[in-house]
Amino acid sequence: MTKCIIFSAPSGSGKSTIINYLMEQGLNLHFSISATSRPPRGQEQDGKEYFFFSADEFREKIARDEFIEYEEVYEDRFYGTLKSEVYQRLERGENVVFDVDVNGGQDIKAHFGNRALSLFIQPPSIEELRRRLENRGTDSPEVINDRIARAEYELSQAGKFDRVIVNDRLDEALAEAHEVVRHFLEDPS
Repeated sequence: MTKCIIFSAPSGSGKSTIINYLMEQGLNLHFSISATSRPPRGQEQDGKEYFFFSADEFREKIARDEFIEYEEVYEDRFYGTLKSEVYQRLERGENVVFDVDVNGGQDIKAHFGNRALSLFIQPPSIEELRRRLENRGTDSPEVINDRIARAEYELSQAGKFDRVIVNDRLDEALAEAHEVVRHFLEDPS
């Protein structure tokens, strides 16, 4: 049986690094492409980075119950996970990986139950998280402060996930994530 692996974490926790590593480990993992109502940025292509819809199209899909989870992050700025995208992948025999916020992660876990493993990637501390975000050099101090404020809420939700992996040392976090995911995928139940 194919399964779902859900990743949630504050920005700067190393979630993307861990996901990218696992995708290369021969575990038959395939990334779930999210939907959004924001316009494409740069070279983004519909169906590759995201499925792009207008806000009205997104609302129509909500009304038709086409999402496993969705959120209106800002007015008319929606993000969500299409049922059709996920079920097509599962039916093709692919294990599906989700990179979602904590609310979306909990919704996907509720939808799939024991067929899903929810992982929360946690930084060793808020101070370390701030240092990582500052070292990236991609965000203004205001954006970093917003991300830290959001992280405090996200960290309060960690206990609602099946497993918390603290990313203090990347090599150890990668090894732990690999072991946990491999064991989950090999479990016949």
